[in-house]
Amino acid sequence: MSPEQLPEEFLARLQQIVPATHWPRVRDSFTLPRRVAFRINPLRSDPGRVLDELAALGLQPEPVSGLPLAYTLPPTAKSRLTHAAAHEEGRLYVQGIASMLAPLLLDPRPGERILDLAAAPGGKTLQMAAMMRNQGWISAVEHAKSRYHRLKANVLRHGAHCVHTYLMDGARVWRKCPEQFDRVLLDAPCSSEARFQLQQPQSFAFWSRRKIREMSRKQGRLLFSAVQSLKPGGCLLYATCSFAPEENEAPISKLLQTFGDALSIEPLQLPLTDVHWQPGLGHWQGKAFAPAMEHSLRLLPDERMGGFYLCKLRKHRSTLRA
Repeated sequence: MSPEQLPEEFLARLQQIVPATHWPRVRDSFTLPRRVAFRINPLRSDPGRVLDELAALGLQPEPVSGLPLAYTLPPTAKSRLTHAAAHEEGRLYVQGIASMLAPLLLDPRPGERILDLAAAPGGKTLQMAAMMRNQGWISAVEHAKSRYHRLKANVLRHGAHCVHTYLMDGARVWRKCPEQFDRVLLDAPCSSEARFQLQQPQSFAFWSRRKIREMSRKQGRLLFSAVQSLKPGGCLLYATCSFAPEENEAPISKLLQTFGDALSIEPLQLPLTDVHWQPGLGHWQGKAFAPAMEHSLRLLPDERMGGFYLCKLRKHRSTLRA
């Protein structure tokens, strides 16, 4: 399989985004089967017991340095892992390494009120519940009904009792819960460019610039709601699995223009050392972004980890209008 089978315009755009030194690795990542990553759920079982269960099935996971309770297996082990009782009964959750970084960087604490604004299927929600030791309150919001039911089932199966699920449009949450949350996670709906795989043509079959523009508008509405739902002093972690600046730097820059000095971008310190990334872009196709975008980052994919965009914002004062 050749990367050239991907949409030509997508590849041309991506080559403009990714530094030349990283381009061969990023381009080839779309052709490689990726290692299977998962996280042990301490709300359901002792990690040692789960590893013993997997060993009995002939599986020897490798720990991911810097990510608590995270492990990987070869791609060929995926079926055995997902059919294991530990997976079916909620003692582990299959989740990409890049995806696990968002909750870690948001850093929810026991007893806090957390909003997960586009929560399905629930991997990050469950991870935050484990980090909080089921102490506190997580509002997990999902707009799509089919995805909501999957989210709710995952929450029940994994014993995340501090999670409360809501079927509603995340863009409207702030009107019901103005400035009520200590932290907000928005892993926004996006064009999913970082999930493209040549082995799965359906993953990129509907990609277009029109789709990117549509997602960017939706992301802007969700970001506005996220900020208005956040308490002064609180943090917002924005993430997408898209490379497109229109879905990453652009909506964040617009958010900074809207709220001015009430918001600032905080530098990110990744817990992983063996990861490829680049700082947020300062401009794209003639449009300049806020200088602070350099504190956001784009994770670059390889055979172990998918691509991801991450940006952490701090809210300094109330943004509610009288």
